[in-house]
Amino acid sequence: MTKIILITGATSGFGAATAELFAKNGHNVIITGRRADRLENLKSKIETDYKTKVLTLNFDVRNHDAVKKAIASIPADWQNIDILLNNAGLASGLDPIQSGNLDDWEKMIDTNVKGLLYVSQEVIPFMTKRNQGHIINIGSTAGKEVYANGNVYCASKFAVDALTKGMRIDLLKHGIKVTLIAPGAANTEFSEVRFYGDKEKADAFYKGYQPMSAEDIAGIIYYTTTLPAHLCINDLVVTSLAQANSFYFHKTEN
Repeated sequence: MTKIILITGATSGFGAATAELFAKNGHNVIITGRRADRLENLKSKIETDYKTKVLTLNFDVRNHDAVKKAIASIPADWQNIDILLNNAGLASGLDPIQSGNLDDWEKMIDTNVKGLLYVSQEVIPFMTKRNQGHIINIGSTAGKEVYANGNVYCASKFAVDALTKGMRIDLLKHGIKVTLIAPGAANTEFSEVRFYGDKEKADAFYKGYQPMSAEDIAGIIYYTTTLPAHLCINDLVVTSLAQANSFYFHKTEN
């Protein structure tokens, strides 16, 4: 059966890889993000390579009015959303709490927490109306253990963990699955964004071991949606073999 999947933060990383994987498997995707050019490029690639349907919605999850307007604009034949992937998220800065940057804090909380809430509140009615659906929230190992200088980013991902649990309880009677996927280190734009575009600094974080890729996480996201209707993966933590948790990595010289 062809499904409709709405993916936030689909212009790069986990979001883009997941959109391609669902399309490759014959599903239609609603891809959203701030960078209109990337959305259009991904739309063109999917339509050319996989011959599935794509709807683009260009908005910033931090803007409540923009979220409401974008979701309200979804045509009737796209409204039976089967899967919502709340993937939009970021880390900004890596400073101790006493010298943290307020703009960084607000950016992380507005994106990782409030943005997830804004989108979910607009999409969930499409699911409760049909008493079915699957919400997948992208958390982090940072939402399981706090590390030095992670403070606000960790707090935002702990919030995603708590919100996922709350959603699962509140939506239980509607037959809606709610899954948290908490990845460890993955080589995407994540660290480059965290370090304000310093690619050399971002690349250094991944030296000496094999981190996960966006495609690795996309495969796991896809897998959680393939289980029988009566099964739900509630909480899935995944790291590369070289990472034990937020603190311990096995790195080799190279």
